[in-house]
Amino acid sequence: MSQQKIRNLTTLVALRNTEVERLQTEMAEKANTRERYQKNLERLTSLYTNSGASGNLHPALAGNCGDYKQAVMAMADSHRLDLHMHEADMAVSQQALNKAWAKREVMDMVLTKEQKVFDQQKNVKERKQHDELATQVWLRGQK
Repeated sequence: MSQQKIRNLTTLVALRNTEVERLQTEMAEKANTRERYQKNLERLTSLYTNSGASGNLHPALAGNCGDYKQAVMAMADSHRLDLHMHEADMAVSQQALNKAWAKREVMDMVLTKEQKVFDQQKNVKERKQHDELATQVWLRGQK
C-alpha cells in the first residue's frame, strides 16, 4: 500500500512540475511581449520627438506635422495603456506561477517524507528477517 501511495505522490509531483513548467513558459512569452511593447514605445517616442518643430514650416505643412505628432502620441498612449494591462496580466500569471511552485514543493516534501517512512519500514523488516535467520542458524547450531 505504501508503494502505491509513493507512486501516486510521484505522479502528483510530476503533474505539478509540468504545471510549473507550463506557467514558466507562459511567463517567458509574456516577458518577450512586454519587451516588444517597450521597444515599440521607444520607437514611437523617438518618431514624434525627432519629427522636429512645426512652427517654422508653411502653415499647411505645420498642420500636417502637428497632426502626425498627435497621431503618433495617441498611438504611443494606446501602447502604454496596453503595456500596463499586459503587465497587470503578467502579475496575475506570476502569482499563479508562485502558487503552483509552492504546491509542487509541498507535494515534493510529502513525497520525500513518505519515501523516508517507507525506506525505514523496509529496513526494519529486513533487519527482522536477518535477525530471524541468524536466530535459526544459531538454534540449529545448538542442537
